Amino acid sequence: MSLLILLFGILLLFILILKKINPMIALIAVAIITGLLLGMPATKVMTSISNGIGSTLGSMVMVLALGAMMGKLIEDSGSAKKIVFILIRAFGKKNIQWAVLLTGLLVGIPLFYNAGFVVLIPLVFAISATTGISKLYIGIPMATALSVTHGFLPPHPGPVALAGIFHADIGKTLIYGLTLSIPIAIIAGIYFPRLIIKRDQSAALQDFKIDEEEHLPSASRSFITALLPVFLIIAGTVGSTFKMDYTGKALFVFLSDPTAALLISVAIALAVQKTSISKAMESCAEGVKSIAMIILIIAAGGAFKQILIDSGMGETVKQLTGGLNLSPLLLAWLITASLRITLGSATVAALTASGMVLPLIGPGAPPELMVLSVGAGSLMFSHVNDTGFWMFKEYFNLSLKETFRTWTMMESLVSVLGLVGVLVLNQFV
Repeated sequence: MSLLILLFGILLLFILILKKINPMIALIAVAIITGLLLGMPATKVMTSISNGIGSTLGSMVMVLALGAMMGKLIEDSGSAKKIVFILIRAFGKKNIQWAVLLTGLLVGIPLFYNAGFVVLIPLVFAISATTGISKLYIGIPMATALSVTHGFLPPHPGPVALAGIFHADIGKTLIYGLTLSIPIAIIAGIYFPRLIIKRDQSAALQDFKIDEEEHLPSASRSFITALLPVFLIIAGTVGSTFKMDYTGKALFVFLSDPTAALLISVAIALAVQKTSISKAMESCAEGVKSIAMIILIIAAGGAFKQILIDSGMGETVKQLTGGLNLSPLLLAWLITASLRITLGSATVAALTASGMVLPLIGPGAPPELMVLSVGAGSLMFSHVNDTGFWMFKEYFNLSLKETFRTWTMMESLVSVLGLVGVLVLNQFV
């Protein structure tokens, strides 16, 4: 019965959005209705919504705001445009997708998906505006790279947390993860968008000419400004991984936090701006204004997710899948994928599933491959209860149908290919 109520809630959400109701209002309304229908007391429903909004925004609101400021400063200074020119020269105009994919992989390892998305989205828009290429044609490689690192690659927090739960070797997990990640990123990030985006990109590429203007900042300044948050977080992550205490470790722990890294980066970007501080502050304000509605939609998505968690939907999924007689790796993927589809959050789905599948680890299911199987399942079929779905939809200004056709299909492809890769690796390890 609870699954039928969930399906009703998702259907109602579709209808409200198709009727042009603001997604934030629709998500909050459906979260309340779904919670009440699932038997939650009204006071608990509202508490869950508050907790969902707080836990979602509490972990990312400053990252989103500072990332938007950083993006606007980079855009207004000309650094983003300069980086576009450099990438096109380095990779060739026809291979710009590869440049974005590589950048996404480097950025995605230390950052959670939302933070990495915000850091890279100005670069995607700048490439699109400069070359005339579809934003999706460039944006899907970026999103794919971030998803792959989120699911498969330590030292990303998700795989590291799972490795700790499963007592898996981080080094082996990283080697196996890289073995899976590179081909999956290429298939889902390069060839998938070429199949689904009908527009002929070659015409835009042939017409595009590099016409740099002298007033653009230098290459070193552009890259340092744009990638400084990534460098700081990587340095902080590496420096704080050592178990021993040493002088300066607290500084590395501080730098590993995305909020701290972005705040320092914004301050440095302001310091090297050639415009007045008042003009730079206007850019920061405009950057935050541009994502205000996105922040509210993400918050509402977090409320819906929390209703599903607090109502016990995860237990229902556990009961339905508990009697299946399947390979431990496949069962781990199925349970995690079911939780991902019902709960929305990849991280919540992975951590919830880890407790269910921990007893399955054994000779036929090495802990390192269980980490990757759960990671793959946590990416399956992202839809309206996932904040990543709404971020992708709103930033790229897509309809629901277009978001399912691009984002949801890409995430599902990464998930299924991840499962296939894990099952193949299991034959050799």
